[in-house]
Amino acid sequence: MPADRSALGAFLRSRRDRLTPAQAGMTPFPGPRRVPGLRKEELAVLAGLSPDYYSRLEQGRQANVSVGILDELARALRLDDVERQHLHDLAAPAGRPGAVREPPQVADPGLLRVMTTLDHVPVLLLGDRSQVLARNALLREVLGDPMEPGRVFSDWLLTDPLARERILNWVEFAQYAVAALRRESARRPHDRRLHAEIARLRTDPDVDRWWEDHRVRDYASMTKRIQHPAAGALTFGVEVLVGPLDPGQRLIVYTCEPGSATALALPLLTSWALDPVPPRG
Repeated sequence: MPADRSALGAFLRSRRDRLTPAQAGMTPFPGPRRVPGLRKEELAVLAGLSPDYYSRLEQGRQANVSVGILDELARALRLDDVERQHLHDLAAPAGRPGAVREPPQVADPGLLRVMTTLDHVPVLLLGDRSQVLARNALLREVLGDPMEPGRVFSDWLLTDPLARERILNWVEFAQYAVAALRRESARRPHDRRLHAEIARLRTDPDVDRWWEDHRVRDYASMTKRIQHPAAGALTFGVEVLVGPLDPGQRLIVYTCEPGSATALALPLLTSWALDPVPPRG
C-alpha cells in the first residue's frame, strides 16, 4: 500500500471517528454501533458514494480520487479549510521521489529587512522543517536558547526541557507544533529529512499520541505565555508573516499590548540581550 494512500485512509478514518451521526445531520443506521463516530456506510451515503468505493478509499486501495469526490468528503466530514487542503494533498497523485540534492535554505532578504526594523520585539525567521534561518537578540533572551541558524525550532520546542520551563502554555504550543508538522508532511511527502525528523520526535510518547490524533494546523496567530527567570511572566501575541517569494519561510513576530507589563519589560530585556554579561544578580 503506497504510504500516501495509507495516510489518506488514516486521516479519513480519524475524521469519521470524531463525527457522530447527529453532528453530521443524519439519522443513524439501525443496529449495534462498534465505532465512536460515523460508520463507513453512513459517511458514504453523506458523500454520495457507494460503500464499496469508500471502503477502498479508507483501505488505501483506490489509486486516483477526483477533486469532486474529495470536496464531497470534506463537506460530509465538516472539515475546516486547513483539513480540506490537507485531504487534497494526501490524495494527490504520488510523484516519484526525487534524488535531487536540495540546496541550503537562504533567508529571504526582504524578511530580514523587516526583522531589522522590529528589534524592539522578539522575532524569529523559520524555513522548511521549522529550521531557524535568523533571529534577533531579543528572541534569544526571551526563550533562553541561542537559536542559531540551522537549529530546528520544533526539536527545541518538543524535546528541550527549557521549552517546557519557559513556555507556560507549553502543551498547547506543543500540540500546535505537531499538527503543523503533520500538515507540512503532506505538502512534502518525499522530504526524507522532514520525515526522519518526525520519526525521531515521535519516540516521545506525548508527541506520538498527538501525532496519532491526525489534527492538522497551518501556522497562525497564537498567544504565548513566557516565564522569564528575571523579568517574570510575559504575554505575547505571536503573529506569522509569510514572504511573497518563498511561502515556506515564515517571520514569527512576538507582539504585546502597548502599556502592558510585557511591553514595559522589553526595553530592559533588550539591554540584557545586547549586553554580553547581563546584570541579573
